[in-house]
Amino acid sequence: MKRFFRTKSRDHLLADLSSGATLHRVLGPWHLTFLGIGCVIGAGIFVLTGHAAAQWAGPAIALSFVFSGVACTLAGLCYAEFASMIPVAGSAYTYAYATLGELFAWIIGWDLILEYLFGASAVAVGWSGYVVSFLKDFGVTLPTALASAPLTYDVATGLHLTGGYVNLPAVFIVALMTALLVVGIRASANFNNLIVLVKVAVILLFIGCCAAFIRRANWTPFIPPHDPVTGAFGWSGILSGSAVVFFAYIGFDAVSTAAQETRNPQRDMPIGILASLAICAVLYVAVALVLTGIVSYQKLNVPDPIAVGINAAGESVRWLRPWVKLGAIAGLSSVIMVLLMGQPRIFFSMSRDGLLPPVFSRVHPVFRTPHITTLLTGGTAMVISGLFPIGFLGELVSIGALLAFAMVCAGVLVLRHTRPDYPRPFRTPWVPVVPVLGCALALIQMAFLPAGTWIRLVVWMILGLLVYLFYGHTHSHLHSQPPR
Repeated sequence: MKRFFRTKSRDHLLADLSSGATLHRVLGPWHLTFLGIGCVIGAGIFVLTGHAAAQWAGPAIALSFVFSGVACTLAGLCYAEFASMIPVAGSAYTYAYATLGELFAWIIGWDLILEYLFGASAVAVGWSGYVVSFLKDFGVTLPTALASAPLTYDVATGLHLTGGYVNLPAVFIVALMTALLVVGIRASANFNNLIVLVKVAVILLFIGCCAAFIRRANWTPFIPPHDPVTGAFGWSGILSGSAVVFFAYIGFDAVSTAAQETRNPQRDMPIGILASLAICAVLYVAVALVLTGIVSYQKLNVPDPIAVGINAAGESVRWLRPWVKLGAIAGLSSVIMVLLMGQPRIFFSMSRDGLLPPVFSRVHPVFRTPHITTLLTGGTAMVISGLFPIGFLGELVSIGALLAFAMVCAGVLVLRHTRPDYPRPFRTPWVPVVPVLGCALALIQMAFLPAGTWIRLVVWMILGLLVYLFYGHTHSHLHSQPPR
């Protein structure tokens, strides 16, 4: 049993950086901050805000964003300590390997597939909704059967057939971002920087121009009465909404997957993680308040809620509609790119440890990117985004991210106790309060996710444990060599 809980030392992890294929170190603090913003600001503002307000929290979705933002800040402080101390591409997977042991590392690595792979697929579905709406404004109508998922999702009754065939726009954007990531991290980062400037400008325009059209009647009641049948609305609905929109904050942790491509990770990783999180949290709350103030939350369960909000504001701001849609399309593109960037680097680290086949750690001889895993991730995301709706995917992503955050927070406590001698360029403040609260809030939000999401998580984890027992554990490099 001890083999399942054997850990890798920091020296062991850092020694692995100089062995085998290496990634290209080209990123600085601005790149990392923009990568974080590029990933965080996307589906949360442009898609999930409306979905969560309509089905869970009403106008109080702003409070859901605050609650999730606090939980993310606590987790972000823990991520920053690990990222500065262990600058390896594996993110939470690597941190679990260093603190909780190989079995927990595998669980987190398998869990992160829900966060990154399914996250990219969910955002691609939102991207498709905005593209269809944008083209329709110019008289171009895509066939519904080829621009919507064949499945729809209702929190009470589950998945149902829609009559559609495949969401082709979602498949297209995943393919495009996958190709860009294969070419190289520098080109991808520069593209992301440009997109971030565009979408932040559009969001500020929406807030500034539409705030004057807020009607207080749309905020009344600010917390709608609790529905005992579905668990929606009321304070339990706010907590459920915070668990759903937690998906919207995913991105700051994706910054840590680029550790091996950062010039000075000990300094730059904490900056990128915490700065991107702070900027995005403020924008989320502001957009949630404005959106639910200009249109009733009951009308926001649509793929393009911001566009619906602009229509409700009136003709004087109708000129903003195409710009918001264009900003959403560009912004969601960068989210897809960053999430598709994170997953292959998790696979890369797991393969370097022997838990996945060696092909997963191959690096392109020219572009110095993990091209095999990038193509595998992109291909799988194309299938998922073409078939499933965003509500179904978003809940899976949220529970995967929350589990990872809880384990990273716990890992900080463990490593502070077991290896207090490790150098920590950035130290999480107020230990043990911050990691304990971060872990607790993540677990509380998990508890308020729908029961069906928990069932799917359990099934996914059982499948992952079978893969680990029959391949990962028997091929682990850690067991074929003495600890360093």
